[in-house]
Amino acid sequence: MNRIKEVLEQKGIKQTWLAEKLGKSYNMVNAYVQNRQQPRLETLLEIAVILDVDVKDLIVSNKHS
Repeated sequence: MNRIKEVLEQKGIKQTWLAEKLGKSYNMVNAYVQNRQQPRLETLLEIAVILDVDVKDLIVSNKHS
């Protein structure tokens, strides 16, 4: 699971803009945002750089408190 959707909403950024910056199709980015598909680690790191966030902010922890 990822938090790309939440981060995009917090920053007021559209999926189309992110898709353009990543050089990926809107459909691929939408699949990431809707958690239908998970990006490769390299892509996740690239998204973090583009959105200016820590990569940890883009993923949901698997640890339960």
